Amino acid sequence: MKLRPSVLTELAARGITPSPDDTPAALRERLNDAYLEDVRRLRDRQRGGEIPLRDYSRHVQQLKESYPLLGLPLDQWSEPSG
Repeated sequence: MKLRPSVLTELAARGITPSPDDTPAALRERLNDAYLEDVRRLRDRQRGGEIPLRDYSRHVQQLKESYPLLGLPLDQWSEPSG
């Protein structure tokens, strides 16, 4: 399995370095874990008063948009074989 260059770039941007044994599903799980950590940090910032509640949904949307791989089907993470 060879990951697409754009997928490798997005993973690297999140500090995820695939090993030879990683599957797209395993990498997606690691990426989702990173996303959930960022969501929790964002929530904590809002609760701490750093982000006004009226602006919170905008921050959540921006965070979601910064993880485009989570919306990409797993079969599109890899280069076509053959």
